[in-house]
Amino acid sequence: MKPQIAPSLMCSDFRRVEDEIALFERRGLEYLHLDIMDGHFVPNITMGPPIVQAVAAMTSLTLDMHLMVSGPDGIIPPLAVPGSPIIAVHVEANPHLDRTLRLIRSSGGRPGVAINPATPVAMLEPVLDEVDLVLVMTVNPGFSGQELAPYTVDKIAQVKRLLEARGRNILIEVDGNTSFDNIRRMVDAGANMIVAGTSCLYREGIGLEQALGELERFLEGL
Repeated sequence: MKPQIAPSLMCSDFRRVEDEIALFERRGLEYLHLDIMDGHFVPNITMGPPIVQAVAAMTSLTLDMHLMVSGPDGIIPPLAVPGSPIIAVHVEANPHLDRTLRLIRSSGGRPGVAINPATPVAMLEPVLDEVDLVLVMTVNPGFSGQELAPYTVDKIAQVKRLLEARGRNILIEVDGNTSFDNIRRMVDAGANMIVAGTSCLYREGIGLEQALGELERFLEGL
């Protein structure tokens, strides 16, 4: 099975966001990636619950939310929109990670856990049975267009081995400089969901529909 594509809404042209989402639906994509940043856990600020709720009202795609926020518990209930969205929180962002993951589940979401490039994969072990997705950041979170941290590709393989040892077959998502060359290595390491941003989908000088077609054909050939 080819890897899932999760277009990154942060990279979209917000003047045409509904048309872009309609394109993803026509092409049979399943996920839409939303980066939620608070200006504290990461230096950038992006969308919050009102935008998430507006996006949820215009699409049947599963929202794949990446929370880059400190103390995420307070923001989770308004993000648990219909459609069983994925809500991934950082292992580094909350001292009560188990409680947060259970809150996501009880609010109607599907819990995920994310790790920064320099965070050891071992930090995930206690909660692997509680999540539906692991997000491996291959750049430092907060901004698009960064260079890949090379050692993070091996971290994908480490996550894959841990999940196999647990008998768990869940999504291993990767986010950060997902260029065509890097995607090949990421998928070989075990990634099965690609956050598609400026490196592979929202590419300068290429229309979105053409870029999506090129990405789909590339993934089919892996």
